[in-house]
Amino acid sequence: MKNIPKLVLLTLLLLAMTTMMSNVAIVTSLPHLKEHFSNVSNIEFYSRLMLTLPSLVIALLAPILGHFIFRFGKKRSALIALFFFSLFGTSGLYLDSIESLLISRALFGLCVATLMIVSTSLVGDYFKEEERHRFMGFQSAFMAIGGIFFVIGGGFLSDINWRLPFGIYFMGLILLPLVFANLREVVIEHIQENEILNVSKNILAVYFLAFIYMLLFFVLPTQIPFLLIEKFKASGSFAGTIIATAFFCNALGAIAFSKLKTKFSFSTIYLIGLLLIALGFTTVGFINNIYFFFITSPILGFAGGIMMTNVTAWMLSKTTIKKRVKSSGYFTSCLFLGQFSSPIIFHPLIEIFEIQDFFLVIGLGLFIITAITIVSKKFILK
Repeated sequence: MKNIPKLVLLTLLLLAMTTMMSNVAIVTSLPHLKEHFSNVSNIEFYSRLMLTLPSLVIALLAPILGHFIFRFGKKRSALIALFFFSLFGTSGLYLDSIESLLISRALFGLCVATLMIVSTSLVGDYFKEEERHRFMGFQSAFMAIGGIFFVIGGGFLSDINWRLPFGIYFMGLILLPLVFANLREVVIEHIQENEILNVSKNILAVYFLAFIYMLLFFVLPTQIPFLLIEKFKASGSFAGTIIATAFFCNALGAIAFSKLKTKFSFSTIYLIGLLLIALGFTTVGFINNIYFFFITSPILGFAGGIMMTNVTAWMLSKTTIKKRVKSSGYFTSCLFLGQFSSPIIFHPLIEIFEIQDFFLVIGLGLFIITAITIVSKKFILK
């Protein structure tokens, strides 16, 4: 990192942060949006779909985008994506039908997919091994801290009007000149033979584990706001503050990753994160006072910080320089497929158990699954 200009590092950090903004900026608006469109049938489902529809688009198209970006160029792709990121992201300020809002969110997903693929692959281009792990820890921490401001700011704005948090997406236009001035394509002229030989076929398993991680972690933004606002009668700003504590600890978890990686394998770190998520979910199931969420949110946030940084570094360690953009596309697809699938897969359980009991059931289930995995010693990926 010593030889890379600070403005380039800052631009990489801010570019990665746009992917964090894709959902968290409007998360506290969703219960208020549901009230605004209360006359629309199935609005309970549509309100959650506002959060996850971009994820479906990303999951379906990220692999195709990876091939396109490889040919078109990362910098040009990022510049175009940032413009439309702001155009479609801010649509909640002026569109007034649930159908048009959902369409705009789908188009917004295309932009986020492009930015995430570019951001992830550039980290692989600019950094090697230990430096990469260290920078990814800082990057994830930076994204998490940004998430704190987006969630708290979005919470306060949603208390004024549910539309206002959509204005946060104007940040894409602010980033345009920074990307134009500071980012450059890394031209690969020579590939070392050992870099090809060290690539593992287990990358497909890493994709799957990334999907499982996001499937579980995305329960936090899709279900916690409804639990806080509807059952515990929290305001949007208070709910945003609780979720922001998760993002703060997400940053700590991301920073902790590089230290954990010196002692443990990728697979062991994944299990550590899974146990922490199980602990957080189980504890949520027993909460009877809203202030106890300030205990559970940090646990879940810390786990998310470790696991997200871990699976990303894991994926980058199993791909070659030439295949990095395309591998990042498939990886992005798996992450966002997990986001989209989360409310759909878990909705029947919420209908059966009620939302707070749902957390208890999932938490206990994860404890059992993780314990079986550890005892059986079948978690053999390196």
